Amino acid sequence: MQEPKSDMDFFGEENMEGISQLASLEMSGDVVDKGKSSIVLEKPSYPDSVYVMAANIFQGIRIQRSPDKVIINYGSEPLQTSSTHSEDESFQRLSYELAFSTLKYQDILESILIDSYIFSSTTIADRLNSLIVVMLYDFQDRKFQPRVLPNDEETIAEVQEVETLLNSFKTKLAAALARCRIKHDALSIYHILPETVRKQEQRASTLPLYAWINTSKISLEEVYGNLRRKGYAKVKTVTNLNDKAFAIDQHCYNVLIFPAHLKTDLLNIDLIKEYKLIFQDKSRSLAVHSAKALINMDDDILMINTGSWYTVAHMSILTSGNTSKIFVCGIQSEEKDSDAKKLFTKMGCENIEILNETFLSTESRDHRLQNVKVILLLPHCSSLGVSNPVEFILNEHQDTSLLHDLSQGGLPKDKLEIFSQQQFEQLTHAMKFTKAQAIIYCTCSVSEEENEDVIKKALACQNPGPKIQPYRLSPPVLPLCSLKEIELSMDRFFRLEPSDMTNGCFLSILTRERDPSETVSVKDVLARAAAKGLLDGVEVGKAIKRDKKRKKPKALPPRAPHHGDPLRDHLVVSGNDTSSSIQMKISEFLHRESKTSSVVKTPLPTKSVPQASTSSQMRKPSKPLSTPLVRNASRPIEKPTNFGRLRPEGKVIPLKPVEIVLPPVMFPLSPQGPRFQMPATQFYYRFLGSKDSSREDRINKFLIK
Repeated sequence: MQEPKSDMDFFGEENMEGISQLASLEMSGDVVDKGKSSIVLEKPSYPDSVYVMAANIFQGIRIQRSPDKVIINYGSEPLQTSSTHSEDESFQRLSYELAFSTLKYQDILESILIDSYIFSSTTIADRLNSLIVVMLYDFQDRKFQPRVLPNDEETIAEVQEVETLLNSFKTKLAAALARCRIKHDALSIYHILPETVRKQEQRASTLPLYAWINTSKISLEEVYGNLRRKGYAKVKTVTNLNDKAFAIDQHCYNVLIFPAHLKTDLLNIDLIKEYKLIFQDKSRSLAVHSAKALINMDDDILMINTGSWYTVAHMSILTSGNTSKIFVCGIQSEEKDSDAKKLFTKMGCENIEILNETFLSTESRDHRLQNVKVILLLPHCSSLGVSNPVEFILNEHQDTSLLHDLSQGGLPKDKLEIFSQQQFEQLTHAMKFTKAQAIIYCTCSVSEEENEDVIKKALACQNPGPKIQPYRLSPPVLPLCSLKEIELSMDRFFRLEPSDMTNGCFLSILTRERDPSETVSVKDVLARAAAKGLLDGVEVGKAIKRDKKRKKPKALPPRAPHHGDPLRDHLVVSGNDTSSSIQMKISEFLHRESKTSSVVKTPLPTKSVPQASTSSQMRKPSKPLSTPLVRNASRPIEKPTNFGRLRPEGKVIPLKPVEIVLPPVMFPLSPQGPRFQMPATQFYYRFLGSKDSSREDRINKFLIK
């Protein structure tokens, strides 16, 4: 088919350069508001191997149409790639990013190719069509300018052939791109994309980098100092992130936030190369910090669907000071098992144990998991809350086929149902582990089908048994740092909505209801700590025996006020001075706990006793007050006591600070004019006894500054 001459008449050769510039600008979505300032990174020139890998990826995830609506035949044979580059992580990342960007514009790119008559004018194999579409996207993104590559760069024949073809059709492609914008009556080709995809791209362009500190290899302050020496400034809030700066995350104390444009520079510093600073999405840090807040010193953790090994390592680092073990399910490949262990060794992780079974095939009666108290479940999800799906899916080793639907703004309902059913099965299986006391459920989705609905359905279907307490929904253990977070967590779910600062996240905590028959006393806690050697040199047993004797009140003969603490005469002293002081504190603590739980109330006699002298002696036994009221008062009769402060009429009377603001005092006769004084002094009031006694009335007016 011949190309109409009217197209070339409308777009003159002298205007083609300007058209190509404008079209490429519109295509890549670079039209932004003038009021917003952003750092624009220059697009790199991809090597030939990246084009080939991206073409094969695009071939697998592209939108496939019915036979009657096919525009371009892509063939079925993949292109041959270099074995050296196929295993390179950086090449894979570039290839997936290029393929995903091409996928978002697939309809537009195909229309441009058809409108430019490039297929009817040349004979090219169908297996190269995916390469043509991928290279066309990059061609217009470079404003239809030629690639600049090093002289020693390896070339691939198919790539060179397609590049020559596109350069020869440069003018026609630019004209077709301009006509496409006019046809859709859009300000730019970028605005033809679905609104959800446009918002996703905008958030991805400003999303900062999150990195957690490996405290097993370096301290927090050392990282701050290292970054300062490299020119990075520490700021208080993420809103101040610009140039070379970093901030500390408000939810996780060991997570730092960097501007997105610093990634290339940060990847070259020693902190990253030596596994002292780890880049990872914030949602994973929120999950492991929630688990850390729920465990005791010797509780084990079971992690499910962790994705990245960095999540397991982070959990291990946070529990490095405990005797806890981290169990990981689902590593069935020996090669992956070996790679994971090498990585854990480099990062300084020592308490990780890998289970080769899948989680659903793991039984709750497994002897290795009898001390597991917390289960961290990170189920596979739709990732609808993620702004940069390529980055997240590759880092967390998720299913790359999700890119097909995410490029169009969301997943169909039938696929969401598949995800929710898998999540429900894993959550209900986790509830079968009777020794576990808490389950943490975390996704990066914003759909209720995968979040709230799964939790509510699992809670409604649980059948724990007669001697096992059921699970209930518990509030978040993470700090809520804004009013919006508080509002989103009113129903006991922790949520982060997708924004310019974070990806979307959903987190729920399920804990077993407390068994009322199981009570843990203070003595049990101290005995458990002593058994672990945490109270070396402290004789807890003697203190407990002595404390039992104190439970019965004894009448003591009247005596003068003791100048020291009466508890000190009844402590068990053993060992050197250090152990004596520790023994003293434990005995005092046990005494207070026993007094609180089993106090014997002795009713006071009805005989009127001057309260001022009693309270003064109890407050300052070594030096009575020298006021006339106290000097003339008769000495009260001491009551039998259990080494505690007397309680008038069986009630505790607290001292509260009171601020008295008196009205201004005016001196109208002063020659300098009226003067104002506003006294505002804090006093402590003590109100004692009844108001029937004249002596007590005077005491009530006594102020103690």
